[in-house]
Amino acid sequence: MAHINLKGMGVALITPFKADKSVDYDALARLLEYQIKNGVDYLVVLGTTAETATLTPEEKKSVREFIVERVAGRVPLVIGIGGNNTMAVIAEIKSTDLQPFSAILSVVPYYNKPSQEGIYQHYRAIASASPLPIILYNVPGRTGVNMAAETTLRLAREFPEKVIGVKEASGNITQMDDIIKRKPADFMVISGDDGITFPLITLGAVGVISVIGNAFPKEFAKMVRLALSGDYANALLIHHRFTELFSLLFIDGNPAGVKCLLNAMGYIENELRLPLVPTRITTYEKIRQVLESLG
Repeated sequence: MAHINLKGMGVALITPFKADKSVDYDALARLLEYQIKNGVDYLVVLGTTAETATLTPEEKKSVREFIVERVAGRVPLVIGIGGNNTMAVIAEIKSTDLQPFSAILSVVPYYNKPSQEGIYQHYRAIASASPLPIILYNVPGRTGVNMAAETTLRLAREFPEKVIGVKEASGNITQMDDIIKRKPADFMVISGDDGITFPLITLGAVGVISVIGNAFPKEFAKMVRLALSGDYANALLIHHRFTELFSLLFIDGNPAGVKCLLNAMGYIENELRLPLVPTRITTYEKIRQVLESLG
């Protein structure tokens, strides 16, 4: 299997909804064009930022097919398929048309709190069953369990053709640096947190799967490219422009913050599906003020 290069800025796409909570395909079409015209390197379809847990199987299929048709091969696509039932994840992989996608992003099993051996065996089973390469996704703030550096490295070394990278959102820079230092040469460490993307690239990460990129694809992609080229001074200037937004977008949860931002920019309705709700009015006003200051 040829190595997949996902260097740069990927965007974890949101799912826009109408006031009646149905999927807003017109808004989704606008967002896709906005992303592609502004230089996104790849798109992540049906990840956690897409509120995938609240979509029906029929809606997931419809959203997936809509995005594939609209993108029409202009940028690579990564699909999110994960969960805390290993056999169900494998069944979804086998029943999904994966031909348009370059890789699968699969989250560490949540709620069950598996041991490190359990996490390893989960991904081993998925890697063995999947026709596509796998990007691990470590986000202990959501899953309740951290995938240790040793587990990530064990998977990277034992399945070099299938486990091609990790989206790291543990917030533990020491852990991420340990993975970067000891990983196989082709294994990609991808930032899963916009706020630490710049410093993580300076340590050797290859880019980010971004939330803020939904709203600022051109600017954030430029920051990532500058940092990857070693122009740290100019990359840092852009990083610092967005420092306040990094925290505001997550203060009331994700994707409530970025949906609030996109609503203020006129792209979508400010609608989420329960149990998620829109940001507080105070957060909305702060985001709107920062948006005005950014021009």
